Amino acid sequence: MSSPPPDGLADTGAARRALEDLARRGTSWPTWARSPTDGLRPAAVLVLLGVLDGLPASHASRAVPAELDLLLVGRSATLTHHPGQVAFPGGRIDEGDRGAVGAALREAEEETGLDPAGVQVLGTLAALPVPVSRHVVTPVLAWWSQPSPVAVVDHRESSAVFRVPVADLVDPANRGTVSNANGNRSHRSPAFEVAGHVVWGFTGAVLDHLLDELGWSEPWDRARPVPLPGPGA
Repeated sequence: MSSPPPDGLADTGAARRALEDLARRGTSWPTWARSPTDGLRPAAVLVLLGVLDGLPASHASRAVPAELDLLLVGRSATLTHHPGQVAFPGGRIDEGDRGAVGAALREAEEETGLDPAGVQVLGTLAALPVPVSRHVVTPVLAWWSQPSPVAVVDHRESSAVFRVPVADLVDPANRGTVSNANGNRSHRSPAFEVAGHVVWGFTGAVLDHLLDELGWSEPWDRARPVPLPGPGA
């Protein structure tokens, strides 16, 4: 767990600088992300933060400004991989994309209708293997300097598009652990109960690590169970 941030950090300018610093220095992912990547297809996700609307967080944080938001999507319950889960916008890197950045922006536009011209890319982080869907995923850190309207574009792909106040993600009352059985194996994932959704799995694990790396985390109870959401939840 990271040490408490210094007083005075909770403003959007400082939050953006913290993200820029993370993009510059990169991060070393924990052991769960160190499985082999041979044969996995490249993909990218957009980790997009900014002041998305005028609705503040309900949790007061020293580290995170009340107006700072993160854009997330709810995946359709009919998808083959990760059905019904909450995720960052993103998808597979196609041949015509300009690498991970191009793919993340294209997929985010296709899924949410956002205008990529208003998104400032800060950098990319080391790719993460997701063996269950046979992808290796590059997170693209970005700042939404000129937010545009967003909504579900294709209901075959997404069931929801929504913003989450980052301070509410940090709130210990909204955090816990999901346990998921897959065949003979059991998997535990950091989870967040926010905006009527449960964020867990790959997205929950990435958020947990990034909040620690940014120095935004508050102590939370990893023994607190969060029920695994049903399809479409």
